[in-house]
Amino acid sequence: MDEGVSSTKRPRLARQARMVWDPVRQRHVLLAPEGVLLLNETGAVIVSLCDGNRTVADIIAELRQRYDRVVEHEVQNFIARLVDKRWMELHDA
Repeated sequence: MDEGVSSTKRPRLARQARMVWDPVRQRHVLLAPEGVLLLNETGAVIVSLCDGNRTVADIIAELRQRYDRVVEHEVQNFIARLVDKRWMELHDA
């Protein structure tokens, strides 16, 4: 896991990335100049919560209200992968 994805960081989509609904695939996708990333339902929810206002801890708390099983390091790893691809940015709380 990227050590930079601590629970106090505030993730948000990078300027060049955006999440849209793809009516052909019937799912959300992330679009960026580097490509397209298909998101499952949970991934789309996580991305939608990454608004630059919520911390990673806030996002995990929100997910725990919606889903029975939320593993903190899995959420952090998902965000870290998007950061590594430069599709997401992390800001200090």
